[in-house]
Formats: sequence, structure tokens, C-alpha cells
Amino acid sequence: MPSVDRENRTNDWDEQEDHAELRHFATLGIPYGEYRTRKLLAARTAFMEVDEGSAATSTAGQPMEVDGNPNPAPPAQQNEFSPDYLKLYYGRLFPYADMHKWLSYGHDGKHTGCDASFFSRREFSFTLEHDIYLRYLSFHDASTMEAAIREKCPYKIDIGAVYNVDPSKRTAYSNVGGDKVFSPAERELVFDVDMTDYDDIRSCCSGADICLSCWPLMTVAIKVIDTALRDDFGFEHILWVYSGRRGVHCWVCDPRARRLTNEQRSSIADYFRVCKGSEMNGKKVALTGPALHPSLLRAYTEVLKQYFEEKILLNQSLLASEQNFGKVLDMVPDESVRSQMRNKWHSSLPSKDEVNSKRWKQLKQLLEQGKSKGQVLRRCVEEIVFAYTYPRLDMEVSKHMNHLLKAPFCVHPKTGRVCVPIDPNNCEAFNPMQVPTLPQLMDELNRDDTASGQKQKGRTGEQSSSETAGDGVKTLA
Repeated sequence: MPSVDRENRTNDWDEQEDHAELRHFATLGIPYGEYRTRKLLAARTAFMEVDEGSAATSTAGQPMEVDGNPNPAPPAQQNEFSPDYLKLYYGRLFPYADMHKWLSYGHDGKHTGCDASFFSRREFSFTLEHDIYLRYLSFHDASTMEAAIREKCPYKIDIGAVYNVDPSKRTAYSNVGGDKVFSPAERELVFDVDMTDYDDIRSCCSGADICLSCWPLMTVAIKVIDTALRDDFGFEHILWVYSGRRGVHCWVCDPRARRLTNEQRSSIADYFRVCKGSEMNGKKVALTGPALHPSLLRAYTEVLKQYFEEKILLNQSLLASEQNFGKVLDMVPDESVRSQMRNKWHSSLPSKDEVNSKRWKQLKQLLEQGKSKGQVLRRCVEEIVFAYTYPRLDMEVSKHMNHLLKAPFCVHPKTGRVCVPIDPNNCEAFNPMQVPTLPQLMDELNRDDTASGQKQKGRTGEQSSSETAGDGVKTLA
């Protein structure tokens, strides 16, 4: 896994820092690195204005200390997860105020017409060390949420639905009929795209592993789903978040989306279901009808075709070996075409750099010019592209209101990476290998705390010298 060039990144940031702003924060005694790190982690959402720097209180200018050990040494691996570092992360960087502002949706209890109980009816769950699972947690406000998180130091935080009553009081309604039954009242429409669902087409990685060769599959998923949600369903307030390891999560936060029934959520999830079957089933996509559905046509022409030919085809070496091109040819319904391509590809081997693109061009040309099967063969080109690029959702996550989903800004315990937001308008630039990790953030805070402490010590020394000099003048007078 490529490592992040932190030294170069830090130097780039240092060169771009506004010196006037730096002096301002130094005067206030606030470590500028902490402000910069919070700014890096600030939620870039379409449904809220982030108040940078309001995440959590800290002791400015004081070196970090864990169990009496100031400035603990960073773990040997940059992606190592440290419970001590997680405790510091929750104490200094986690954006409690912004999370509360988002999940309250204006129900802050400060103005007429708001529901003061709204946030307290939201379910949270904690996964603690040793896989201890706490569900149906609820908090009155941001401060009580912060206190619980800092006390429990959960390895994972999940967010659930807003229920009709406080989840912690659900047992009082479990055996009562009518309107008093404990049930979800609203919940964001959510989607989960996991890289493991693409293992049948990945040759670079498998399981939880990812790399820059297979990550374009997540880029395609973001582009296709985000466009459809906005253009086809009219949703506007959509948040994309990196899962911290091998996938992406989508939160649709429009009021209309939050109030969808389970049946309506299932229908929307099925709208995105193009790839069907299992790894044992060679035919995963069957496009019917004389023409593609407008949503599928838009996805194909604007995203899928380009990413398949320029990224997926080459990165996954789909036609470089018989094992790989055999899967592609299995999707062709005409045996004569399959046989012709196999014979051609066995008899001639283009250069390694051109083998995938040349073989795809040959297959596509033969299929698009096919006369015996007509539309069936021509549609086969589109089916292959869809099978290898179209988003694959975890359907159960989207269908049910009471399904939990990992909270943004968690730290993944396997990678140490922060679950940061992704800008869908610039998702092709997102690099999961350069996501802030827990050791990186703590190391940066350590260095800035040390620098701030030295500056404070210098100012104290200058003040003492001035006072001594003043006393000397009085004595001489």
C-alpha cells in the first residue's frame, strides 16, 4: 500500500499558510496546526454550513499526554490503530457540534415550531473494544453526546433512525399496541457500496484490500448514483463519505427522503439494481427493450463507457489472459463469436501495453457489426460494460429505516483512516491512500503543540527580561 508523503505535504501546506492568520492564532495561544487539522476534517456537506473549529475543546499549547506519557511515540505503521490516539482524537478533533447540527435538522429547541425532542429520539450505537456492542443509545444534545463518546471511546459509531420515542425508553412501549408501538419515524435514505462486491472482476485485490487500480469502481458508483438521485428523484442534500477501508456511504438528507417508507426505499434501491446473480452466474446483466432506459443511457454515455475503456479494462487486465477474457466471452450469447475470438486471441498476442485495448476493439467491432443476432449482439457490448462498471449496492442497507450505518468522521480500527466526506463533483481526485490517519493527525498535533509551547515559553522569557530591565532602570534612577 503506498505511503503518504507527509513531509512534502506538510511543506506544501507551510508554503501556503497565511502569515497574518498564523500570527493571529499564535497571539491567541491556539495551536495553528489544530485549527488546520480541524479545517481538513470539516464536513463538506450540501445541507449544512460547517462552523470550522467548533468540533471540540482542547488545552491549547499543552503537549498531549497519554497515561502520564507526554508526546507518545507514533506507531511503527502509519495505518496502525491506537486506542490511546483514538481517545485523543475524540478529545480534540471529533466534530461534535457539527454532527449535532446536521442530525438535528434545525430542531435545536431555540425557536418556535422546532421539535426539542428530535435529536434525543435518534438512535446511536457504539462498538467498543473486544466487540462489545451497545445499541439504542440516545443523547439530549451535543454535550451529552460528547461526554458519552469521550467516556466510552467507541471503536465504531453507528447512526440509526429517529424513533417515535427516546430509544433508551423503548421497553416501555414494546408490549403496547396502537400508536404507542416503538417504531422509526424517519431516517436518511442511505446507500452502501462495498469493494468486496466487485471481487469477481478485480484482479488487483480481493476482500478488504483496495488499491488505486480498483478504486475507480467507487468513483463510478459515486458519479452514477449521485447524478440519478439529483436528476431522476430531485434530491439535493446528499453526503458522500469514505467508509475508512474499502467502500463509500451515501446519505440523502432531504426531508422527503427521510420520510420514505420501507417500501419506497426498496423501490429506489431496486432502481439501481442492474447487476444480478452471483459469481457462479456468468450472466449478471440483461438489458431488455429496444433502447436503454434514459437513466442507464446517461450513465453509459457519460460515465461507464469512458471508465471501462480507460480505467477498468486496463487496470484489471480484463482481456490479457484466457482466464480473464473467458469471463467476458461467456457474456456473449453467440457461440460462433466466442469461438472466433478465442481462436484469434490464441493465435496473436499484442504487446502487453496494448493487449486489452486491442482485443476489446476487436470484440466490440465484431459484436456491433453482427448481423445474425442483430440487436442482441449489439446490446452485448453495453451489457459487458454495465457488468464491469455499474454500481453494486448492499440492498439491505437501503431498504430498511432501522438499519444502522457508520457515522462520518469515525476512525476505522483496521486502517486508522478517518471516514472523511467526498466531494461528488470532484470524486475522481479522491485518493483513499491519502486520507488522514490517526497517527498522522496525532503526530501533527504533537508537533504543533510543541511549537506552540516553545513560542509561549519564548514570550514568557521576553516578558521576564523586560520586567527585569524595567526594575534595573528604576534602581539606577
